[in-house]
Amino acid sequence: MDTAIELADVTVVRGGDRLLDDVSWQVCEGERWVVLGPNGAGKTTLLQVVSTHLFPTTGIVGVLGEVVGAVDVFELRPRIGLTSAALAERIPATELVSDVVVSASYAVVGRWREEYDDMDHKRSTDLLTEVGAAHLASRRFGTLSEGERKRVQVARALMTDPELLLLDEPAAGLDLGGRENLVATLSLLADNPAAPTTVMVSHHVEEVPPGFTHVLLLRSGRVVAVGPLRETLTEAALSATFGMPLRLLHEEGRYSARRRSALHRLD
Repeated sequence: MDTAIELADVTVVRGGDRLLDDVSWQVCEGERWVVLGPNGAGKTTLLQVVSTHLFPTTGIVGVLGEVVGAVDVFELRPRIGLTSAALAERIPATELVSDVVVSASYAVVGRWREEYDDMDHKRSTDLLTEVGAAHLASRRFGTLSEGERKRVQVARALMTDPELLLLDEPAAGLDLGGRENLVATLSLLADNPAAPTTVMVSHHVEEVPPGFTHVLLLRSGRVVAVGPLRETLTEAALSATFGMPLRLLHEEGRYSARRRSALHRLD
């Protein structure tokens, strides 16, 4: 199986702070990963490195068979689909949802004078349908709810038929209904063999979609545990990641966690 991501001893230092500390990680094609950790763990920094928007201080970064630093990143980036809060902030509020998605073909935010053919528009429509947002195509992006915006961003990230999909906290800011709808969408995507290799960053185990296969746990820029989801996401590993005793539950393909009470700690 080919490797989609390979990090070897990657460290990122900015302003004297070690954002990532000696991280080694391998993701194979077709896998679906979730990266979990508290605020400040280095999760977003990790995605910035993998998306080629941030270069490591030391270490080697391999993405889709290319070594970052020895390849033109502007040729590599179209092969990577990315959703993030920073990207969403750049989308004009007046932009039509259909244009938000189709403009990813030119890797631009905000449609201007580009020309798109019928196949581009059909793919945009198909992707909006796939994420349950076809009815939003003629709406302005600024009029959407947070949950609707997240679905549109996923469709945009898939527009170029990427080989690698990176989702930076896609459920952040959503209410319960919005989160559950997004998790269901990502679960369907995970079950699709034609979908790209996927890495999702989150703070919460409740956001891990059924169908995801692997987990990377980060704390203070360092790897706590890494491997297949069912084997690696344990109470001990999760407690070490978040620095508190946690109970971890798994039911009907979904996870949940809460702090252990003093009574449970005596068990």
